[in-house]
Amino acid sequence: MMGTAAVAIGTAAAIPGTLVNLAAGGGERSAVRFGHPSGTLRVGAEASQANGEWTVTKAIMSRSARILMEGWVRVPGDAF
Repeated sequence: MMGTAAVAIGTAAAIPGTLVNLAAGGGERSAVRFGHPSGTLRVGAEASQANGEWTVTKAIMSRSARILMEGWVRVPGDAF
């Protein structure tokens, strides 16, 4: 998923009553998490309503990646 689309979805999830908010469980929600083939993507937003209009004051995005490799490093004892 592209970052721009993910932030838009996270913003919609932060506004109570939107279809995205309801699909995510409704109520006040500061973040949603997506799973993708390479890991997870957490997006969210802070939004406030004034005079019937919503304003987004903050948007966040955090990604994780799948493990690419794991192993051991052997360091000789006299290296330190």
